[in-house]
Amino acid sequence: MILTPETLAFLLAAALMAGCIDAMAGGGGLITLPALMAAGIPPVQAVATNKLQSCFGTFGACVAYARRGHMDLKTYKVPVIAAFIGSVGGAWLLQRVDPSILAGLMPALLITIAAYFTFSPKLGEADRHARVGIGALSGLIGVIGFYDGFFGPGAGAFYTTIFLALGGLSILRATAQTKAANFASNVAGLLTMVAGGHVLWIAGLTMAVGSVIGGQVGSHLAMRFGSALIKPLLIIMSLALTAKMLIDPKNPIHQYLFG
Repeated sequence: MILTPETLAFLLAAALMAGCIDAMAGGGGLITLPALMAAGIPPVQAVATNKLQSCFGTFGACVAYARRGHMDLKTYKVPVIAAFIGSVGGAWLLQRVDPSILAGLMPALLITIAAYFTFSPKLGEADRHARVGIGALSGLIGVIGFYDGFFGPGAGAFYTTIFLALGGLSILRATAQTKAANFASNVAGLLTMVAGGHVLWIAGLTMAVGSVIGGQVGSHLAMRFGSALIKPLLIIMSLALTAKMLIDPKNPIHQYLFG
């Protein structure tokens, strides 16, 4: 598929904005997936190409968080591996079934996340007692990894909520660990999609430039402002993603729910 320079410039700008938002609160796919589809790219190829550009952005954000000491891969390596394995399964299934089968659950889950962050007590900058063990935490992260490989938008918000509400991490450390899990699920999904021949390399690599720049900006903003910035962004992105799914007639979830 050949894309014009104007279209590539549009995708680059979309990825830059998405990378910044995704590094702070997740939900970058709300911008990049519709942008890819608006460029005339079929859904499966759009998901595959989105994985390529997102890999670069999440890796850059991981490096930024790790350099500042907010990421603990030694303790949370099992959840990261679970995200990778789950994403392989999701990406494999995507190539064989209609992703809109998740449509009925998505809006409700995102509204629940927005409600949690809206009405939860003040989110501290320090870790709290974990409510589940590492095994249960890894299982839940693996489920989100499966969703990320299968479809993707909103996965970052789901990861963050699990690390925060159940893992007991501070909102900044939960965001940092989310980037590690998100990178793992992106890489796994990408490798599976590459094997299926669905990635548009020129579009994906062009978007990767914007994603890396945006990811660096977003991660530094998150580390500077902490929960004061991350919490409202999580609420906004969860509600915005829900609205996009329900209102946009071209969105597969809208089509599934309303015909």
